[in-house]
Amino acid sequence: MFRASLFAACLVLGAPAARMALAQNPAPGPLMGPPMGWNSWDSYGLTIDEADYRANTTVLAGLRQFGWTYSVIDEGWYMTDPFAATVPAHKYVWDANGILIPALNRFPSAANNQGFKPLADWVHAQGLKFGIHIIRGIPRQVVDLNLPIANTQFHAKDAADLAATCPWDEGNYGIADNPAGQAYYDSMLKLYAAWGLDFIKVDCISDHPYRPTEIRQIADAIRKTGRPIVLSLSPGPTQLAHVAEIQKYAQMWRITNDHWDSWQFPHQTPDGFPFGLQGDFDMLAKWSAYTGPGSWPDADMLPEGWLGPHPGLGPPRTSRYTPDEQRTEFTLWAISRSPLIMGANLTRLDPFTRSLMSNEEVLRLNQTAVESHPGELPADPAARQSYPQRYWVARTGGAHPHTYIAVFNLADAPSKANLPWMVFHLANAPHAVYNVWDQQHIPAARSLQVQLPAHGCALFRIE
Repeated sequence: MFRASLFAACLVLGAPAARMALAQNPAPGPLMGPPMGWNSWDSYGLTIDEADYRANTTVLAGLRQFGWTYSVIDEGWYMTDPFAATVPAHKYVWDANGILIPALNRFPSAANNQGFKPLADWVHAQGLKFGIHIIRGIPRQVVDLNLPIANTQFHAKDAADLAATCPWDEGNYGIADNPAGQAYYDSMLKLYAAWGLDFIKVDCISDHPYRPTEIRQIADAIRKTGRPIVLSLSPGPTQLAHVAEIQKYAQMWRITNDHWDSWQFPHQTPDGFPFGLQGDFDMLAKWSAYTGPGSWPDADMLPEGWLGPHPGLGPPRTSRYTPDEQRTEFTLWAISRSPLIMGANLTRLDPFTRSLMSNEEVLRLNQTAVESHPGELPADPAARQSYPQRYWVARTGGAHPHTYIAVFNLADAPSKANLPWMVFHLANAPHAVYNVWDQQHIPAARSLQVQLPAHGCALFRIE
């Protein structure tokens, strides 16, 4: 006997808390599917410059017909020397009101106080949307100088929360929950919105530590701009206990610590850094009931393809994933409706990674599913040992809805199974399926026979 997943039941029957939170947080603009795009961190770390950003964005624009939309500059764009070892040596750049602006030696189009507007205009001309990363708070040096906050009588020291520093980034103080703090974030987002910002990833805010006051302040500042800017919160693991508050203010939030290219990392910090692919199955299952338009639990970027020249962790390299693991990751993100944010250096995009990024049916599944949840596992813990697979089910909407099922092999060796359809919440009757990745039609049968390589997967459409 199989026991229905609690998370699947919540989603299918309608978890009241999840429905309420989704209703409170309409997606900005047409953001009805999970955000898709590219982020510079996995390949460039702190170091990306304008030439490299334009080169990657040009490749992304060539894939926009598949839904790839956001091109995001991650941390460090305001550093004159991103290779330096200390915060002072990084030489942050800010304006007269203490707002971080692009370093001109790396982003020359920002000259003449234009900020990122020329670059954002160019991104928009490619048919894409422009994003940046910030660490929440206010630069320590800005507080030391006590610079004025734009269009107010406040100064930086009025806005700073000196006790709310980021434990893993020494650059900023936190922002106080007071009118001066709100004014600082208001002035920041007003400037960035004027540049043409479409996406902002805010770090050191959703966990270790969780800063609900700053989440609210940033969301309020975005609302005041009148521009539909996606708010992405980092890092994870965001706690389920905070789901109602998170959903009220943000469109996506990280559910794990920084995710990197290994099946499993033998050594992690207590908060789960770095996080490997194996752990994402349980994390995505926990959040499946809270996924829907404007509410996208985020399993982090996809560290696939070439990661270099200066990845955010480790040496430059081709992703450590095997091709089977890379396909498994892409499939799990797609069917669970996680945002799809590629981390590869797109200027060195290999044919296999490109084939994942251009599979229209897999991407359509991610963007149009109206529900998705884990399949069933045996209730008996001993019986689970004979099922090294995990299962996922999703249903798309529209005029021609489809049901998709995925089977994942978590074992370190090949596995095979003869699976009853009830595993996937389907009627106990013959079903025909189409193997999406292998493009094969499989005749109707009373069970699904699958044979998978180590850490491999299969994705089927019910016919």
